[in-house]
Amino acid sequence: MSATSSLVSKKARWAGYTLSSLSCLMMLFSAGIKLAHPPGIPEHFAELGWAMHHVPALGIIELACTIIYLIPRTSVLGAILLTGYLGGAAAAHVRIGQEAVVFQVGLGVALWAGLYLREPRLHALIPFRS
Repeated sequence: MSATSSLVSKKARWAGYTLSSLSCLMMLFSAGIKLAHPPGIPEHFAELGWAMHHVPALGIIELACTIIYLIPRTSVLGAILLTGYLGGAAAAHVRIGQEAVVFQVGLGVALWAGLYLREPRLHALIPFRS
């Protein structure tokens, strides 16, 4: 165990892994949907204003960002990239009048919370005090 990993309690680390895992499963599911094109997807993306030939690229970007997040050495970069991706998704929904972007914002918060709980380097950047 390294000196930095000992700064995070075992409960916090496992809570972080759990939150990160659940968030990543949602991201992977979403990427899979974009790559698989099940029924209803063309209509959904047409409503959002996306041409179907762009959807596989969105799925690949989402998948790549999630993989970067899952690698411990690049997890902070992955969180930054996924935050941008989810911000774009939220903006696409707001643009067409769907202001309920709780899912995208909540998923972004869950990704960062999971990372914060398991990554002591973030504690210096975001010093919550008890």
